[in-house]
Amino acid sequence: MKKIFILTGEPSGDKLASKVISKLQKNGLNIKYSCVGGTHLNSLGIKSIFDLKEITYIGFTSVLLNIFKIKNKINKTVEEIIKFNPDILFSVDSPDFTLRVAKKVKKINNQIKTVHYVAPQVWIWREGRVKKFKNFLDHILLLFDFEKKYFDKENIPNTFVGHPLLEQENKNRIDLSNSISTDKKIISLFCGSRTSEVNLLLPILIDFINLMNKKFTNLMFVFHATDENKNLINNRINEINLDNVQVISDENIKNQILIKSIFAVSKSGTISLEICNAKVPSIIIYKMNYLNFFIVKMLVKTKFANIINIINNKEIIPELIQKECNAKEIYNSVVYFLKNPDLMKKQIKDFEDTLSKIRSKSSSSNEAASVLSKFLIG
Repeated sequence: MKKIFILTGEPSGDKLASKVISKLQKNGLNIKYSCVGGTHLNSLGIKSIFDLKEITYIGFTSVLLNIFKIKNKINKTVEEIIKFNPDILFSVDSPDFTLRVAKKVKKINNQIKTVHYVAPQVWIWREGRVKKFKNFLDHILLLFDFEKKYFDKENIPNTFVGHPLLEQENKNRIDLSNSISTDKKIISLFCGSRTSEVNLLLPILIDFINLMNKKFTNLMFVFHATDENKNLINNRINEINLDNVQVISDENIKNQILIKSIFAVSKSGTISLEICNAKVPSIIIYKMNYLNFFIVKMLVKTKFANIINIINNKEIIPELIQKECNAKEIYNSVVYFLKNPDLMKKQIKDFEDTLSKIRSKSSSSNEAASVLSKFLIG
């Protein structure tokens, strides 16, 4: 029996990994799995060796404050992987955790093939890291075609698979009337998958909702939450008794609500691609403590935070970062869009033009599963 250990570091990576593994499970190969993962991999019957929350940290200061915990978890994870002795270590995103583990595993057992999904964003900062990757990575799966040049330059085997969030999925349609009020226009809100992000952005978004409610009476605000953070958000909403706010964590319902939304406000990250793919106009928000922001500003090479803006080298999706990430600025931006339908149409057209350039020819998860299969068969 072949064995694969799946290594993720946060809920978004858990979701990406599950898309690939679900395709692999349909191929009929006899494979045993173990993982560091969350609810998505667990739903496939793959049990995590520990709770994903234990290694999900955000920001440089959080990492520094938890450095001994992180080192302990890295060493424990390496120990479990070596004990499991997989044919493939399939690491997904979260490079500061997953690639540290992969490096140690490769040093102990060179026979374990290491395949990493979601290349570190070397085009944003620390391009010099690429040279080190070839010492412990056997293959890297790229979400964007423009990334190839960085890895080809160092002769690191790679495959452009495209982004799984751009895949058109035929999900079962369900009646939303039992889940959400359908007589109001929906604005979707995304405050992140990490608890630290939710704690920072949720109060700002609640203040934004209060401002919107003073002007509009026909809106429903829906928070798209992970299972891990659903109760946290619900508790905050219940404390202030907002009756036009709901929290949804079911993936199928979230997808359909997003498609029905007239607008979205989202934290910076891969979720913005899902919003673009759903053809929903949006703005991007993000905030971190001043020390983290100062460090990031010193290191990054790009002017923008969002991938759509980076690819186009201009602000197609407005970015409200740091001091601009406040309820009043978000309110002003959203109202401006809602009052200008042509502006929303133009943004959607720009989305479509950009996404057509970064989609893979087939399914991203199928492409990734195919690479894993070749390693197993080979």
